[in-house]
Amino acid sequence: MITEITVQQLHPEPFIHDKIREIKDAVGEGTAINALSGGVDSSAVTLLGHRALGRQLKTIFVDNGLMREGEPERVAALFGTLGVPVEIVDAREEFFTALKGITEPEAKREAITQTFYRDVFGRIVRTSKARCLLQGTILTDVDETVAGIKRQHNVFEQLGIDPQKAFGYRILEPLIQLRKDGVRRVGEALGLPAELFERIPFPGPALSARVIGEVTPERIETVRKATVVVERILRSTKAFQYMAILHEDRVTGMRDGRRDFGQQIEVRCWDSVDARTASPTRLPFDTLEELAAGIIREVPGVVSVTYNIASKPPSTIEAI
Repeated sequence: MITEITVQQLHPEPFIHDKIREIKDAVGEGTAINALSGGVDSSAVTLLGHRALGRQLKTIFVDNGLMREGEPERVAALFGTLGVPVEIVDAREEFFTALKGITEPEAKREAITQTFYRDVFGRIVRTSKARCLLQGTILTDVDETVAGIKRQHNVFEQLGIDPQKAFGYRILEPLIQLRKDGVRRVGEALGLPAELFERIPFPGPALSARVIGEVTPERIETVRKATVVVERILRSTKAFQYMAILHEDRVTGMRDGRRDFGQQIEVRCWDSVDARTASPTRLPFDTLEELAAGIIREVPGVVSVTYNIASKPPSTIEAI
């Protein structure tokens, strides 16, 4: 049973002090690996681990081919300015091979989980002889997995899975008592720049969670380009989260006076505090028109753009 620390109960400095001690005790004189993705949770854990372990911590950014445009290099450069060296590991081929032919959402998540923890990090841990993997699991990840809403790739113990037996290393989760609002406060207290601790959430399975149907390099590139447009236009809304989703079906469109069977992008934009519940942001129609025009202009093959207006629940924030 995990004891939640709400944002009202949270005192960041004592929390950080306690977690640094716990990390030091768990790792001892050994080495730990840190999984950095550039999201709020993993960024906070990276600085927490760096403060606790210094050179005993090896920070890895796994380039799975599923990230935002330019993300690996940008995140590595940002953390370099914070004094945290980041090694980028190219695992694109492994992830796309694991995802080939899979269309069922939970099967896609499981393929990513096994590739990430068993194959990629298993290999890194064996090479480095690290005893622990440090990662940014939060309480909402656990809640959604245990409730059967969706399997979050970073939840194990609550499903009866022992990472030591399954993958050969221990997983440390210092943020697991917090939700997103609490993690932001801890990140700020640790000295993360606002562009990191204020970032909108990004799913563990990355852009594969925003491709309905099979995940291929070509389909990821389509949703990646649409993501650039959506994040550029909606950044000023201060919404909790916003995203582009690529649908599977082809839809009828028109281009240059002729019928064009093209692709459909769904835009979602959410108001929320901690992701447990969420409401669609009431965007001005001018903004919706700007989104549609930008996506159709900048993303080849897209002929239709829609906007989600269903709340969570029954919808979820991510499509998959």
